[in-house]
Formats: sequence, C-alpha cells, structure tokens
Amino acid sequence: FPGREDQKPAELRGMLMIRDELLNSSHKFLSHIDRTLQQLEGEIKLHIPEMDLVPDVEVLASMPEVVEKLEQCVMNWQTQTTIVIEEQQKKKPQAPGPMAEIDFWRERSAVLSALNEQLKLPAVRKVLDVMTHADPVTMQSLDLTITELSKLHVESVENVRFLSTLERQFKNLATATDFRVILDTIPGMMNGLRMVWIISSHYNKDERMVPLMERIAWELSERVSRVVNVRTLFKDKREVAKAKAHDGKQVLDLWKSCYFEVRAKIEMSGRDSRWEFDRKKLFERTEYMASICQDLYNILLVLEEFYNILGPELKAVTGDPKRIDEVIHLVDGLVVPIEQLSFDPFNIRKTGSWKLVMKDFKARVQDIEGETITFIDQSFKTLRSAEAAFDMLLKFKHIRSRDAINSHMMKKFNDILAQYCKEVDIVSGLFTQNRDKPPLIKNQPPVAGSIFWERSLFHRIKHTILRFQEVPEMLESDQGKMAKAKYLEVGRSMKDYEVKKYERWREETEQNLPLQMKRNLLVVTCNCTVFIYMVNFAPELKQIISETKYLEQLGYTVPELARNVALQEDKILRHVDGLNNLVKRYQSMMNLLNDTEFLLLSDQINEVKRVMRIGHKRLNWNALGITEFINRGTQAISKFESLVNQIQHNKRDIDLKLQSIESANLFKFPVPAKSGVKEFCKLMEQERAKDINLLSRKYSTIGPLLIKMESLIMQTSSGKAKRMAPYYSYWECKIFDSLMRMVLRNIQNFNSALMGNVPLFQIETILSAPEIMLHPKNSEVYKLIMLCVRDSVECTKRFTRWMHGTCIECPPQQVNGEDEPVICSFHSEISQHLQVSEQALAISQSMQRLLSAVARYLSRWKRYRPLWKLDRAIVMEKFAAKKPSCVAYDEKLQFYTWVCQEVAEQPLWKDEHVLRLNLEPLARSVQENARAWVSSLGHLLNESTRDDLFKLHDELKVRCSFAFLGFLTAGSHYRWVFGSFLSVSLLCKNPCILTSFQAYGLKEGVHHHHWPRVSGYLCLCVSTFLSVPSNCQNN
Repeated sequence: FPGREDQKPAELRGMLMIRDELLNSSHKFLSHIDRTLQQLEGEIKLHIPEMDLVPDVEVLASMPEVVEKLEQCVMNWQTQTTIVIEEQQKKKPQAPGPMAEIDFWRERSAVLSALNEQLKLPAVRKVLDVMTHADPVTMQSLDLTITELSKLHVESVENVRFLSTLERQFKNLATATDFRVILDTIPGMMNGLRMVWIISSHYNKDERMVPLMERIAWELSERVSRVVNVRTLFKDKREVAKAKAHDGKQVLDLWKSCYFEVRAKIEMSGRDSRWEFDRKKLFERTEYMASICQDLYNILLVLEEFYNILGPELKAVTGDPKRIDEVIHLVDGLVVPIEQLSFDPFNIRKTGSWKLVMKDFKARVQDIEGETITFIDQSFKTLRSAEAAFDMLLKFKHIRSRDAINSHMMKKFNDILAQYCKEVDIVSGLFTQNRDKPPLIKNQPPVAGSIFWERSLFHRIKHTILRFQEVPEMLESDQGKMAKAKYLEVGRSMKDYEVKKYERWREETEQNLPLQMKRNLLVVTCNCTVFIYMVNFAPELKQIISETKYLEQLGYTVPELARNVALQEDKILRHVDGLNNLVKRYQSMMNLLNDTEFLLLSDQINEVKRVMRIGHKRLNWNALGITEFINRGTQAISKFESLVNQIQHNKRDIDLKLQSIESANLFKFPVPAKSGVKEFCKLMEQERAKDINLLSRKYSTIGPLLIKMESLIMQTSSGKAKRMAPYYSYWECKIFDSLMRMVLRNIQNFNSALMGNVPLFQIETILSAPEIMLHPKNSEVYKLIMLCVRDSVECTKRFTRWMHGTCIECPPQQVNGEDEPVICSFHSEISQHLQVSEQALAISQSMQRLLSAVARYLSRWKRYRPLWKLDRAIVMEKFAAKKPSCVAYDEKLQFYTWVCQEVAEQPLWKDEHVLRLNLEPLARSVQENARAWVSSLGHLLNESTRDDLFKLHDELKVRCSFAFLGFLTAGSHYRWVFGSFLSVSLLCKNPCILTSFQAYGLKEGVHHHHWPRVSGYLCLCVSTFLSVPSNCQNN
C-alpha cells in the first residue's frame, strides 16, 4: 500500500497519547476505589453471634449452650460460602471484549477477597477454634469449603495481576484515537500475552488463552467495522477514506502476523508450551474483513484514477467541461450501490452478496472507461491548445490513472502535432494581418512595441515546440517534421520583419536626433501686443528616448547619441517640467492683466521678456546653462508675480467697494402698510442717507488704494503719475458704471415694488362734499413718489469726480453767476442718461396707473352721493307737504337703514398694489349722513302725528271708562285685551284707568313681568288704529 499522506504532526500525536494515558490511569484509579469500597461494604457479611468470646477455647467448648449457638453460626457460614462459590463459578464476562474478562476477574477477586478477609477476623478464628475443639466432624465440611474458597481467591487474584499488565493495550484497542495507535499496540500486546502464557499458572492452557484471544480478535474486528463504515466512508476526503481502509486492513493483518511471530518465538525457545490454537476462531473473521478493506481501498483507488484523468487539465484541453462533468457524475454513481447496501459487508455470511456487488462495480468501471476513451478520441480532434494537451499527456505518465485510458492517451501525440500546425497557421495569420499596424501595449513606442508584439507571437509557437523536444520521437515522425518546417518558415518571416523595423528606426534616429537637440528651448508667437511662449520640446524626441530604452531591453544596439540622450532622460524631463512651469506662470500672469494694467506694467513686462529672450534666441537642448536659465526666469517671474498679486489684491479691494456701491439698496421699505405715504417716504430718505454716507466713505478710500498701487509701480505717492493716468481713467469709468447700475437697479426694483402685491403705505379716503377724495391728494402722492426717485438719483452728488489725470477728488469750483461753489460729481452724467430717464418715466406711468385704479374703485361710492349732495331741509319740506302715510315713512326709514348696514358690511381696507386705502373715514361719513336723514324723517313724523295723538287721548279717556266695567265681566278669552287697555292707560297717562287695570290684573293673577308683552299688544293695536281712516274708527 502507498504511504499515508494524511499523518498528523508528531506533536499532535504525542498529545493524543498523553490524553489517552491520563484517561486510562483515571479509569484504573476509579476501579481500585470501587473494589476497595466493595471489600469494605460488601453484600456478603458473616454473622458473628453476640456473646462473650473472651474465655479460653476449652472453657467455651465446655459450655453446651455456647457450642450450640456457635454450631448454628458455623453452619450458616458454610452455607453462605457455598452459595458465593457457586454464584461466582456460574458467572461469565458481561461483554465480548478483552476488557470484560479483566473486569470479570476483578469482580470475582473483590467478592472472594471480602469473604476471605472476614474469615480471617479474630472473632471468626476464635469461633472456628472452639468448634474444632467441640465438634471436629462439623468443622471438616467447613474446612473443605474454605479450602475451595481460598483456591478460587488465589486464582482470581493471580489472573487479575497478570491481566492487568495487558489492560492498557486492551483499552487502546477500544478507545485509541486512530489505527496508528492500535498498530503500535498490537506487537506489545502479543508479547504481553506470551509472558502471561509463560508465567501464569492459569492462563497457560488453551481453555483460558483461546477465549481471551477470541475477545481480542472481536475487539479489533468491531473497531475496524465502526471506522470503515461503507455508508460514510466515501463521503470523507479521498485521502482520509483511503487511509481508513488501508489502516484497517493493516491492523487486521498485523494481528495475524504478530500471532505467528510470537508463536514462532515460543517454538524456537523449546521450553514453553506451544500455541496450537484454533486458527479459524482467531483469524477467520479478521481475514475476511481484511479482504473487504482491500476491496474498499481498491474502489477508492479506481475513483482516484478517474478523478485524476477527468480533472481541470482535461477540461482546459478539450474545451467540453459539460461532457466531462457528465462522466464524473457517472464515476460518482459507482459508490452509490455500496453506500446503500442492505447488509453488512463485513459479515462473513454475506460473502456471496459482496462478490456480486464487486462484480457489478467492475462492470460499470469498464463501461465508464469505454465512455472516457470515446470522449477523449472526439476531443483530441478539436483541441484548444497543443501545449496544454502535451502537458496533460506528460502528466498522465507520472500520475496514477486507469491503465486502459492511460495507454490510449499516449497514442494522441499526432493529434497534438496537428493542433500545433493549426496554431502556427493562426499565429501566422495574425502576424500577416496586423504587421502594418500592430496592437501596442499602453505607453510602448511604435517600433519597440511592434517588435515586442512580433516576439510575443513567435514565443507562442516557439515555447510549444521546445516542449515537444522532451519527447524526441514525437518530432521524428512525418507529422513532426511537417510541423517543424512550418514553424521555421513562420519564424524566418517574423525575424525579417523585426530586423527591418529596427534598421529603419536606426537610420531615422541618426538623421533626426541631432536636429531635434539643436532646437531652441522656447518658441514665441505674438498675439496683438502679448508674447505667448511655448516649450519647444518635440514629441519625437521623447519617443526616441522611449524607443531607445525599450530596444536596449530587447537586446538591440542603439546609436551612441540616442543612448546618451536616453541616459539624460530624467534631466531633460526635469528641464521640460521647469520650462513648462515657467511658461505657465508667465502666461497665467499675463491672463490676469487687462489692457490698462498691461500698459501700466509695461516696464516690468519688458524686464521679464528680456530674461525669457535667452530661451528662444540662444539656448538649445544641448546647452549646459538650461538650469541657470530656468532659475533666472523663475526669479524674474516670481518678482513680477509678487507685484501683480499685490495689484490684484488692491484691485479686488476696489472691486468689493464698487460691488457694495452697485448692490446698495436706496429704497429700504419700512414695515409694510403701517405708515402713511409721507412717513413712508421720510423713513426711506433717512435710510438712504445713512447708506449713502457709508458708501461715500468707501468711495473716498479708492483713491488711496490707487496711490498705494502707484507707490508699488512708480515708487511715487502723488496720485498724479502721468503713466497711471489711463489707469485712473479706467477706474473712474468703472465707478461711473457701478453708480449707474446702482441707480438703474434701484429704480427698477422700486417700480416693481410699486406694481407688486405687497402694500407698503396707506392713504385715507375722506368725504369732502360733494366729492370723495384721498388724504393726501392724488397729486401729493404722485409728487412724493417722484421726489423719492429724484432723490435716489441726486444721491450720486455725494460721489465727487477726480481731477483730470489723477485719482484726487476735485475741490468745489467757483462759477460765475452761482452763489455756492459747484461740486463736480457723477450726478450730471447719470441724471441725463437715457436709461435713467426711461426708468423715471416708467415709475411716473406706474403711479398714474395706480392712482387711476384707486379712482375707479372710489367711483363705486358715488352711488351714495344723494346722501350729501341734496339739501336735506328742502327735501323734507317737500315730503311733509305731501302728507305721507306711515308706509311711506317706513319705506324711507328702511332705505336709509339699509344704506347704513351696507356701508358697515364694506371692508375698511382696500389694497391696490403698493397702496392700501383706509376706507374707515369715508364709511363713517356715509353712515353719519344716512343717520341724519333718518333723524330728519323721525322729527318730521313726530311733528305730523303729535296733534292726532292728543285728540285720541281725549277720546280714549271717555271710552275706556265705560268699557272697563264690561271688560271685567267678560270671559277669559277677552282678557288678552287687558294688556291693551293697560298700555292705553300708560300711554294716555290716565291714573284712574291704570289703577283699575292694575287691580284687576293682580286679582286675576297677572304678574308684573307680563306687562311689557301686553304693552306690545296695545302698541300694535294703537298703530293699527291710527292707520285706519277716521270714518271707520268708530266701528
């Protein structure tokens, strides 16, 4: 059998042995404790009579009652001892293993030792002496029993002593971690059995030694059967399963071989009894199980051989992994019937069934071999790689595989050569197709990349044919000679391509490289007045350097100049980076300058150009002063850059101030609709004054900043430098633009706010008969708004102009005909600007539309104009002359009451874009006029009805006095009239009638709180009565 490859490290094996030794010692110690406890507290106890045994034996033997009791006690002891002996002789070991036999003898030794020790007790010995003296016949029977007990006890003790020497080996057979421990244990165990056979007085006979060996053989068989379980064996890793089967067979074989070795030693000694044991009992089962283990090991080898063939190499070569997986599935199915056996293969009585299983297995193996050979034949006709197939065939020479498949595959070299010829044709086709424009690896130059590509193609066919030389007879065949010839033909054409590429590059390099190195460092182009510098480093020079490096790596000899340039690559690239950085910094500075600043810094720019002129006039790439030129250029650029940065910093400060001027808000609105238009304009004017003061202070700091720039450039601080006059003018124009944008933006925003939906101020509406007017008037509102616009433009007077050619503010000028000095500011230009005028006109139009919309809304109130336009006295006089009825009065009164209610329901505020109308004064005036009309009508009604009421008063005095008595005698259904008369008496202020009504009311139970209701009824009657014509009132 091949050596096991899954052996554990020596350290781990030693730890496992120490663990097993500790467990065995612990079990042994526990067994000693159990035996000791059994001896001390055994179930068998000899009963000793409770009597005085102190007197001498003769004295006790002369006492009949004592002898009688002791005789009965001795008979009981004999019975107990006889029963114990019989029970122990009937007992057998409880388990079939060898440890059961040791336990059996230990248990017998413990029981007999406990009984034997009791017989040696002083009291027991005294009783036996008394009975021997008193009744020797009785004691003869007991002595025979005790002698037999002693014999059995000595035997058990001796057997325990000898078998204990084998206890560790027996435990290893049952509990060892793996078969290696058992293999190490069996030789020592057999030597131990030989010593027991020689020394022991009881285990030197066949009837004792054969059963013990049978137990050992059973233990070994059971252990192998448990480990080499066919239902789980094939699920383990292949090497682990092989080790189990191999070691199991080795254990069983070692058992037999060790037996015969020890037997031979005994025979050679000639002193001891020979081992002539029944071999069938000892080795029949183990030999059969060893053959089963061998079969299982062979099955695992077959599986391994198939898996070795059907591996990833065959998949890579054939390109048909699906078909290979199908064959592997068939191989996996070989062990399924074995895993599903319905019987124990280690059972010797199932030998016939196992042979049928193996026969079926071998038949299926042959079928799979035929399937595999057929697949290989088909696959080798369409190989993917000749080299991979060749490697696979060489590998199969050195690995274990099926002999039939292996021998068949060794015949496939011609197929590999045919595939190689196809690969050479493919490579040749790729070379011919792409030779003019080969695919290059990133960053590779054209020539070296082309040669590298050609060599990679050539290596693909060269490497394979070099591998073929490992099998010389392969290339000596006709197919091999044809493949070799095709290889040489393609190789020559590739070599010719490579040489031509190199020669052409060498000629071009020797011609162009000196010219490239003589080029100036910089080239200049002129864009208007600005010089644009560029680094004059040809890309071809960089490509020549790259080609030189790669070609040297490929083993070519390069021109000396190209090699020197390539060696200076880092230096040249540093120069290129330095020049690029220099040009980039120069160009970035130029890009920062506008035309005015360019003229301002013309001297400094010329100084930088003077330094840069060396790079594009004198120095080339062969020069030694390139580094010095870069340093001088960097210093000049740094100095110029510092100056430009300071100018740009001051420029940014000025821009921020101009931006704050441009973004100023000249119309800061107060809390919306909380103030009138005058307060609104006044608050805006106050906020505008604050902002203009702040902006004028910022404006006044622009001049000092320009003077600071003058000191940086001209080293003067006058503010009047002639060279800076255009620069002053440039900033003055920017200031004008900012002020213009500020004014236009604010006017536009104000116009948008006027036509927006947020009310900013409120105006009261008042009634100034005969017209409805605004307070303040429309014209005043218009003037206030336009005044705000004019003030927003006039705020530019705070920004004084500079004197011509300077950045100094112009002082006030005295002009003939003017009382006050004239301040030169931007106001004159801004106020006359067309856009400002257009925006002011737009605001004027917006206000006119707004006021027109307000007037249209107020025209709705003109429907109430008759209330205050007509002369109320004249109208009332004409109405009274017509002697109108109560219905006419009621209609008039209802009309004016409706007018009051309608006006009260009108909203007191009306928002019209930016304007909020306060309608409360107007509504109050309309309601007051309506109430005045109601009052006039009431006065007129009072005058016209006073006389009629006095006449009615006199007539009711008479009528009510007579009618009162009739009413008192009337039924209850007339009592509702009670209230009416009571009201009449109250109305007429007649004490007599009032007293009578009150007395009647109290008598009838009419409560005082009912009187107002009754009064209402009477008022209704009176009004009805008054409305009836006089000729009908008597009725």
